[in-house]
Amino acid sequence: MHAIRKPYLLFLGDVGSDIFAKTAHGLKDWCPDDCVAQWRLPDCSVDLGLQELAPQAAAAAGARSLVIAVAPIGGALPPHWIPAILAGIEAGLDIVSGMHGTLAAVPAIAEAARRKGVALHDVRQAPAGIPIGTGRKRTGRRLLTIGTDCALGKKYTALAIAREMQRQGISATFRATGQTGILIAGGGIPIDAVISDFVAGAAEILSPDAPTDHWDVIEGQGSLFHPAYAAVTLGLIHGSQPDAMILCHEPGRERINGYPDFPVPALTAAIRHFENCAQLTNPAARVVGVSLNTSRLSPEQRAEAIRAAMDETGLPAFDPVATSIADLVRSFAGTLDHAA
Repeated sequence: MHAIRKPYLLFLGDVGSDIFAKTAHGLKDWCPDDCVAQWRLPDCSVDLGLQELAPQAAAAAGARSLVIAVAPIGGALPPHWIPAILAGIEAGLDIVSGMHGTLAAVPAIAEAARRKGVALHDVRQAPAGIPIGTGRKRTGRRLLTIGTDCALGKKYTALAIAREMQRQGISATFRATGQTGILIAGGGIPIDAVISDFVAGAAEILSPDAPTDHWDVIEGQGSLFHPAYAAVTLGLIHGSQPDAMILCHEPGRERINGYPDFPVPALTAAIRHFENCAQLTNPAARVVGVSLNTSRLSPEQRAEAIRAAMDETGLPAFDPVATSIADLVRSFAGTLDHAA
């Protein structure tokens, strides 16, 4: 798995919109203590509110990696950013990128990294040597976030649950499966970059045998109802062998985002489908709650959406950002531990 040195200097380039800075904002929101500073080129209009430090000063302040924390259109490293990356290398910082192209494919970056002895991390590149899945039941407990569609809160839900478990004294680890999650956790596997035959095996590596009272909280990817990304979801489910699943949903979203011919399923139908698929490798797998992304709703609408989801499913429902999840975590963790 990727293992990335913290803390970070967040490089924002010269992007002109927060739309291209989701990774930067995710890191600031979920691991602020790991973000030493930001560094921007002239004309950058994104500001995280962090102190502004160039690489040498950031390294002196404790930074260990420079993270390219923005994604320009096309996902390629702009040539005029290369001098900034080289400055990070000269300061002794590892370089972390979520671009589609690899850092080592840029000769100047590869040579400088070799000379300075720093690591280049391309977090959208799957590590080598991933085996196929075994289906072997592993020790420990696992929770996987799943969704009725993509981009509706699976990462934030997993992070919130892992944090609340730790607050309650429950042994728990957030297991990252996507670019931003990997940077927040400091390690993980980019599941959507793994060849399909090996996705289940990657999930097994990501969440190995653990003590019986330990929970791995695994970041979900894709959706079983997405015409393009259902395959990665299924492999992740089978390899994760979840004991518990949290179904993520955005109230009011009626069609799969970008695919208007494909409807978003009813919550109860989604729960049945996910449980049927998960029970191939863990017959005890079940959905234990519904996480709602209510960021577009008023407080009154949020409350109504939560009530409606609870009435439809008979399960606890919540917004991981706007509502408390303490009782939910205490309830399902205790129930499943008792059943075990």
